[in-house]
Amino acid sequence: MAIWIANPGGGSIMSRLRRMYRNETSVPFSAIWVRVLIASTTLIVVSVIGLFVRSLNLGLEFEGGGAWEVPVTNDLQSDEVRDALRDLGLADARIQTGGGVLRVRTELTKAVQNQIDDEQQVDTVENITLVLAELANPSNPDPNSVSVSTAGPSWGDEITDKAVKALIVFFVIIALYITVRLRWEMAVGALVAVAHDIVITVGIYALFQLEVTPATVIAFLTIMGYSLYDTLVVFDKVRDNEHRLVNAKYKYREVVDQALNQVLMRSVNTSITSVLPVVSVLVIGSGVMGAVTLREFALALLIGLLIGTFSSLFVAAPIATWLREKFGNEGADKGSSYRLSEAVRKRKSGVSSSASLPANPSIPPRPRKNKRR
Repeated sequence: MAIWIANPGGGSIMSRLRRMYRNETSVPFSAIWVRVLIASTTLIVVSVIGLFVRSLNLGLEFEGGGAWEVPVTNDLQSDEVRDALRDLGLADARIQTGGGVLRVRTELTKAVQNQIDDEQQVDTVENITLVLAELANPSNPDPNSVSVSTAGPSWGDEITDKAVKALIVFFVIIALYITVRLRWEMAVGALVAVAHDIVITVGIYALFQLEVTPATVIAFLTIMGYSLYDTLVVFDKVRDNEHRLVNAKYKYREVVDQALNQVLMRSVNTSITSVLPVVSVLVIGSGVMGAVTLREFALALLIGLLIGTFSSLFVAAPIATWLREKFGNEGADKGSSYRLSEAVRKRKSGVSSSASLPANPSIPPRPRKNKRR
């Protein structure tokens, strides 16, 4: 879309935006598919490398550990907390101060790796609680003011196992549905687009060492649903255009180009209306209210929404088109012409097959005038 807007041969930018708003765009999507897919492939490779080199920064729910939150009545610094926790063997604890609250997260498995007795582990948690209560309010330490939550690594393993199984079932059901409802080429394109979104999003989390929590996993699943919905809208428009076009012969990628131009404004509007509330949750919920869970959910969702909009236009569509041109019954070679079915051709028999592709497939061409004899 940026290439189409920046092209000086098609009028001013404002006129182009007005045409986009009226669904009158003519962005040559198929002309830039190769370059865009090269960029996407590069991002995927970088994401996979980052995932293996740096790995994911898993939260305590997946690795096992504890989290403490306590209201602070004094000007407490992170260095003071770290010095106090170092004596308990928790020098690598993650400490966050702000908004009048002290937050500490650590992996208990490292702190108590030699303590196999449950009572000893409970004592360790209580000692940490007492230290934090004293740091937060030296004049009147109250352990009851400290909020404590702990989780074992087995819980995270169980959640991960269930998530993977649900993901496999999701892919199978979606593939069957799209194959029956539309075409198998579109099913492959949609699944590749969803995988593209998840891999890049997870890769960003690995590269920047963003913490992965259950809220993040929920956001990843939400991204899959959003990306799939956006892709299905494009494919449904492609199928609709196959029946509404009056030409007897045309290239299939031209039909896809027209469908992408028709849904372009809808994709932009949907993305804006989806991103704005997510940004609000990220800024207000995290920055103002200090809700860590909201930040974890909103950040993953924001990244996925932007990538999902991109993949529905530049990943799913070209893959489905190339598969259709290569393996479809209508054309054996790439770029070959796609012919309407016999039933459609009979309904359109009054129109010449040499007619050019209409600028907007949703608007039927003006009927020819009868020549006077």
